[in-house]
Amino acid sequence: MTAGSIRRIGRRFPDYGWSWPTGKLDQLLKAALLPDDDAACQYAARWLDENDIDLVSFREHRLLTAISDRFGRKLSGHAAYPRLVGLQKMLWTKSRMAMREAEPALAAMVDAGADVMLIKGASRIAVDASAQRGRVAHDIDILVRPRHMRVAFDVLRDSDWQIASGVSPQYLRTRLDSIRSMNFFKGSFGDIDLHQLGYDGSQTSVEDDAAIWERGLRAEFTGVSVFVPSPADRMALAIAHGGLDAHTHSDWLVDCAVAIHGRDVDWEIFRDIVARRSIAVPAAVALSYLSLEIGIPVSQPALASVVEMADRAGLSRWSSILQAKPRTDFGGLVWLSRGLAKQLRLKRRKGRLRQSTPEIVWRGRSVRRTAPTAPMPFVFSQTIPHPETTGDVMLDLVVRIGVPPVRRRIEMEINADSGHVARLRSMAISRSGKERVLHFRGKVTLDGARQALVLEARPARQFREWNDEATVAAYGALPFQLLSAKFSPAG
Repeated sequence: MTAGSIRRIGRRFPDYGWSWPTGKLDQLLKAALLPDDDAACQYAARWLDENDIDLVSFREHRLLTAISDRFGRKLSGHAAYPRLVGLQKMLWTKSRMAMREAEPALAAMVDAGADVMLIKGASRIAVDASAQRGRVAHDIDILVRPRHMRVAFDVLRDSDWQIASGVSPQYLRTRLDSIRSMNFFKGSFGDIDLHQLGYDGSQTSVEDDAAIWERGLRAEFTGVSVFVPSPADRMALAIAHGGLDAHTHSDWLVDCAVAIHGRDVDWEIFRDIVARRSIAVPAAVALSYLSLEIGIPVSQPALASVVEMADRAGLSRWSSILQAKPRTDFGGLVWLSRGLAKQLRLKRRKGRLRQSTPEIVWRGRSVRRTAPTAPMPFVFSQTIPHPETTGDVMLDLVVRIGVPPVRRRIEMEINADSGHVARLRSMAISRSGKERVLHFRGKVTLDGARQALVLEARPARQFREWNDEATVAAYGALPFQLLSAKFSPAG
């Protein structure tokens, strides 16, 4: 193989062509991406002939939006055209509503002194506002510098954005240094993913974390001054976020193609990012498909270099190829193998940042049921009276909780005006649905200021609406009775 030339890519495992999109997904991508308009339009018409828009998933809807934007009335003769136009309008409206909900928060972050960089779909819209007709962006992904994470978090908290995980703002604020990203939502459409690092824990690079900002470009998003990644970074981020996710969403390939067509990609920088981020295998899958199957003008020296890097990835190459294969192509053995590979990656991905404040978790244990001394209501929050003393003391809590007839986590927290104190956790394994009496014990520090300690029930995760009984039973906050709260000297 000569310098700058790419070796033949095979379609059998473990070569990269094995993970290329196939079947209906391949048809949609070719309809969206083929340089020849006539050929692409034929793929679109064939897909519409063979499939019902109402019966396919959101993954296909995202690509159909790009196809509708590309061809417009060229598909007007097809029976599915009115439905296609209606789908595009509906998804565009949702994207506009999400952007409108996010705009005041982004503006407040910038006004508070935070640098805000849009990534993924939102960055493409910031670069080219007309792209919102064909690029679904129901969630807005933003990246802030680590030193601005607290500012951005406070803006969202103070603007009544809800934390999707179910933990309290007090808890999360103590963990900001050790969390890469978190999801917030507001109203019916607001959805913001707040990142302080653009890549997950399996793709770390301290040097490149800073370089993303050095290469960043100024842009405007719904009237707010923001940053966007350089074209090389936009493409690398798209591959890192989408290339190992079994094409759960495939419009990240469209984002890559758009960046390449802009002719502004610095391929030397791109190769450096791929090497630093250890994403050579998904990059080889994506770029070989775009170049060899679609005809996108990928730099051949860059593609050859990326393929060479991927070939040297060792056993991790097999794992990444399994994770890159579209889920619609899974057989039983592939499903099991990919599942194992994904779990290993997620374990590496969970490698958190250095924790400045250790997490304090009290584990509950079941105790013999006791009757309250007086009738007590079940509540979601209750103040814990404590003595006027200072220093470390032990706190023993006994609570009665009504547990629905499902297996689920029981989540509670102790918080104070000054911040988070501890998480209280237990598991309900039985589906009996009976009440449980739990004992929690842990150390707290009192400052003598009579600062109120508050025990509160927390949901296992948050939802926009809590109108489904099964959802409430599995994830909702569980009301409790505080049977006793006793303080004793710390031994």
